[in-house]
Amino acid sequence: MIQYKGALVLGALIGAAAGVLLAPDKGSVTRDHLKKEGKDIKEQITQDFNEVKDDLSKAAKSGKDKFKEDLKDFASKASYKTEEAITFLEKQLAVLKEKNKTLQQTS
Repeated sequence: MIQYKGALVLGALIGAAAGVLLAPDKGSVTRDHLKKEGKDIKEQITQDFNEVKDDLSKAAKSGKDKFKEDLKDFASKASYKTEEAITFLEKQLAVLKEKNKTLQQTS
């Protein structure tokens, strides 16, 4: 998209310059045409730049929102896995307590 707009602006600039320079007008008229074309092209470039900037901002925001969503999902999954690990450790601790209790009774 950025290359396409750049090519259009460059084409417009070349076409405008060629048209003005090849026209049989006085120097002052040619300069006025060049100034007008220069202003028009500057405005178009500014507009295209702003559109590209807006597109990039939207993409970055979308990426940021996606990252936040993925991070939230990861935190949820990590919390679930942590809970499973704690449950496993509690069961193992209960087994160890029983073994220890048995060892204490035999001593």
